[in-house]
Amino acid sequence: MYYKFSGFTQRLAGAWASDAYSPQGLKPVVSTEAPPIIFATPTKLASESTVYDYAGKNKVPELQRFFQKSDGVPIHLKRGLPDQMLYRTTMALTLGGTLYCLVALYMASQPRNK
Repeated sequence: MYYKFSGFTQRLAGAWASDAYSPQGLKPVVSTEAPPIIFATPTKLASESTVYDYAGKNKVPELQRFFQKSDGVPIHLKRGLPDQMLYRTTMALTLGGTLYCLVALYMASQPRNK
């Protein structure tokens, strides 16, 4: 015997799906009462949420002004020398990887001598 699952609900599908949970025909009795609360803890309201005090100040507005300033410098080079070094390193690795792939493809396309 096999069971078919519904892809949408991720539950057993078909008319006999309810029989799969109780194969002997014994149906569990469903209680209409809520189960008793074991660990009763008071629930917080949304208005009682804790406000966290962060150690630093919000730097987003000043960074927005800095990066949106129209001084003719591309956004990826705005912070000066570290950005330039990172950009040049990335470009060098990209070009080196491209050349390496082209050389590997050229060597793979050449027939081997016996």
